[in-house]
Amino acid sequence: MGDAFDEGYRQDGERPVHAVRVGPFSIDIHQVTNAQFDRFVAATGYVTEAERYGTSAAFHVLVRADPADVVGRAGTARWWVEVRGAVWSRPFGRHSDLAGLADHPVVHVSWNDATAYCQWTGRRLPTEAEWEYAARGGLDAKRYPWGDSLHGSGGEHLCNIWQGTFPSTNTADDGFVATAPVGSFAPNGFGLFDVAGNAWDWCADWFSPHAYRTAPGHDPTGPAVGAAKVMRGGSYLCHESYCNRYRVAARTSNTPNSSSGNCGFRTVAVVDGAPTRRGDDL
Repeated sequence: MGDAFDEGYRQDGERPVHAVRVGPFSIDIHQVTNAQFDRFVAATGYVTEAERYGTSAAFHVLVRADPADVVGRAGTARWWVEVRGAVWSRPFGRHSDLAGLADHPVVHVSWNDATAYCQWTGRRLPTEAEWEYAARGGLDAKRYPWGDSLHGSGGEHLCNIWQGTFPSTNTADDGFVATAPVGSFAPNGFGLFDVAGNAWDWCADWFSPHAYRTAPGHDPTGPAVGAAKVMRGGSYLCHESYCNRYRVAARTSNTPNSSSGNCGFRTVAVVDGAPTRRGDDL
């Protein structure tokens, strides 16, 4: 685990590089989609925290809402706006819906919401170590899930991130301005999609920038307590000038009751013996 290139953000605690062993587990090959989350809501009547609070964070150029629905902006990241009515089923505000987005990752879900979904499925969120092992796809000490170069040999895009000038102009050279359908880009060596870009993945661990200094070498689960939960993988808003966190070692965090238009999740379960492929799992 960790940043073999020493190019991460110091405050994120991506170093030291250290060896970790994880027990066998199954992991969703893609993030939970809007269609899957909709089935959960229909079966349980679950109400997300964004729906209960009345607002969630959306990216400024994507908002589809009345001006009065924009109730605040982030202090140092003014491109994030708090939008009344922005929820998982209306990801850009009250004038949006899920038309054409059934196979996109669900967003505007908090860590607590993701955990509730996991409990319904009998699964759980991945630990940070499980996530990184799966995301690396069998490659050792590489920058990305597919190797060290951001683009393919022919210059093709390999993940859904920001192109252009952040935060004003997204040229969408990869084909997407916001989330992409899961599986739009080639999978890694383990068959996982979108472990770089598209939407962040919530992980089970509490976040600490010092976690790697004292982490056990077998199935680490992170600090016992904390204020924020780990997020991994980056999103469609990541760009080298602002958030170079689509690297496989990159990590960040948010409070467990927070939600935004670029964070989702995938689930895992412990299995006996070697991981096997079934359904959406690896």
